[in-house]
Amino acid sequence: MTKNRTRWSWLKDRWPTALALGMEALTFGGAASDGGVTTFAHILPLLPLLYLVMAKVRRRSLTWPALFAGFALVFGLRALDVIPPSAVFAAIALIVFVWSGIDGQLRRDGAFQAQAVGMLVFGGLALAGLIVDPDLSRYLVAAGWFFHGVWDFVHLKLDKVVARSFAEWCGVVDVLIAVQLVFML
Repeated sequence: MTKNRTRWSWLKDRWPTALALGMEALTFGGAASDGGVTTFAHILPLLPLLYLVMAKVRRRSLTWPALFAGFALVFGLRALDVIPPSAVFAAIALIVFVWSGIDGQLRRDGAFQAQAVGMLVFGGLALAGLIVDPDLSRYLVAAGWFFHGVWDFVHLKLDKVVARSFAEWCGVVDVLIAVQLVFML
């Protein structure tokens, strides 16, 4: 009885992984075209931006609401087709950087500094993926998603910055999107 209960508890606690797998099943094949790669490049900066904002406000409980707001922004901007989501995410990141420079957090908070570096690296991969040859773009964007998945799993292990459930979910999604980008040629 205890062994079965332990297995059930373990499975119940893996809801973020189940959600990630379900979402990935719904989007499978989305990376097969150059347009799909571009879409993933535009969405990629949202991931480190969430970490940056959570490190700034120090409220891990806001991770999921911030993700939903980010997705709403992506879908709204894509529907309007006025400005790419990646440009808006870069602008928000710049605002957070300036705010953190003014209040001193950028100089004194190592956790925030790590997220700032993550934003620059992953945002840089996304930007590079938007301006290079489509064949190279696919691999740069895939690298960004894959290494952000590693970033998620490190944060899951450390239990820092974002909600644990988000780190688990995001890590699974990121790695699966990276695999899809590389193998859906």
